[in-house]
Amino acid sequence: MKSVELDLSTLIFVVGTRVALAFGVGLFLADHIPPERRRALALSLIGIGAATTIPAALAVFGPRPAVTLPTEALDDVFDASQR
Repeated sequence: MKSVELDLSTLIFVVGTRVALAFGVGLFLADHIPPERRRALALSLIGIGAATTIPAALAVFGPRPAVTLPTEALDDVFDASQR
């Protein structure tokens, strides 16, 4: 299994999209809200969850920015070795 490290904002975004999708499906199947209102709310949440699935997947599995290392410390080492 591949390990993925996420910052807090990305994790909240991914979890939030899954919650919206699941809550929308749950509302769609529930009988506690009048049907017309329930359908509109459920389809909105399902749409939001589905529309944000691709950006969430890219945030988790997409390319990571390259790590840049500060070169000032290396410059001092190379300067000292050339003396």
